[in-house]
Amino acid sequence: MKQEPILAVAFAIVISGVLAAGAQSIANVMQSQQPKPGSSGAYTLHVDAGEVVLNCTVLDNKRELVNDLTRRNFKVFEDKTLQTVISLQHQDTPVSVGLLVDNSGSMSTKRAAVASAALDLVKASNPHDETFVINFSDQAYLDQDFTSDIGELQNGLAHLSQSGGTALYDTVVTAADKMERSATRPRKVLIVITDGDDNSSKLNLDNAIHRVQDLQGPIIYSIGLLFGGDKSRHARRDLQALSSETGGIAFFPGSLKDIDSVAAEVARDIRNQYVLAYHSPHASVDGYHTVTVEAHAEGHGKITVYTRSGYLSKQSSSRDTKTDMK
Repeated sequence: MKQEPILAVAFAIVISGVLAAGAQSIANVMQSQQPKPGSSGAYTLHVDAGEVVLNCTVLDNKRELVNDLTRRNFKVFEDKTLQTVISLQHQDTPVSVGLLVDNSGSMSTKRAAVASAALDLVKASNPHDETFVINFSDQAYLDQDFTSDIGELQNGLAHLSQSGGTALYDTVVTAADKMERSATRPRKVLIVITDGDDNSSKLNLDNAIHRVQDLQGPIIYSIGLLFGGDKSRHARRDLQALSSETGGIAFFPGSLKDIDSVAAEVARDIRNQYVLAYHSPHASVDGYHTVTVEAHAEGHGKITVYTRSGYLSKQSSSRDTKTDMK
């Protein structure tokens, strides 16, 4: 399979656009995708800035899923002010998934186990999910576009280059932008599997997190293979930040033998999320707004809700953006 750099020219535009104040939305800059089914040759981005939607994973103190909550069990705070939850859903809806797999040289002894675990994760997921595969080192390569075919995903995961550095932050932004442009499922998730520090990105950690928050998605689950001689305090911090700031969870298996169980836990969590929504009183106020979600229910002890920590509001994002496709 010929390896294709993912949007090499467009990604250079992404980097400069993210770093420049007041830059045009990347959703408008990167227009290489074909129109979605039912369109008339135009790409339309609809954003309801007044409604904030949160995907939430709820665990008890034993890290078991809590699946019997109602709207009354949740409290949502925006900028420390209590909000009114207007809707709550808890069902296994299809997800758009991006598998981002570190392909640098240090992963050479881990790739077979990682590929096997990633395939098991897909098999344990909703059969109507769509998944793409990006293998990355100092560049990101789209080795399999969105598909539900296990065989195609297996081929995408089998591509090995195992050279170069690790451009984690740039890859996360590239994948998030791809989700924004071409994902078709109601929920969006990135799963990052890596074993070390970012040493090749043009963006920094804050740039990457802010870009994902600016897009109001996707959730990032991280699997850090930081055992043995590969332990890195910085890598652990980065993966925890990417996940916690977007509503996902970071996992750090103790050995390669533990990757399968971690992958199964990630698939389980994704299929059992709550989706709640509220109307924000600050949607027209430019800037970052913090969000905190609490849940309380008798018989469950302490409950932890994992969701994104906030969102970036821009008045311009409340307008539909329509761009002709070439």
